Amino acid sequence: MDNPRKNNGGHSTKAKGIDKRKNPYREVISESQTPEDVKAVLNMVKHKAIADKDIAAAKLYLEYVVGKPDQTIEVDGAIPIVDMSQWK
Repeated sequence: MDNPRKNNGGHSTKAKGIDKRKNPYREVISESQTPEDVKAVLNMVKHKAIADKDIAAAKLYLEYVVGKPDQTIEVDGAIPIVDMSQWK
């Protein structure tokens, strides 16, 4: 059976390489930013989070400052030790 995704007429859903449609916009945005601008925006978000008790602003601020938390698995209690000689 032929894979229909392989022979789709060249219409891929994934971008290959640089997306040339967005590249000029990204270049203009990166050239127009200064470290002071970024600092001002972070301070604004922090102020909104604290003064207005805005949960979304607090979450956004913390994700940029601290980073997103890693997914963890909590193990309660001891890990059982299984005697492999019983598995014959």
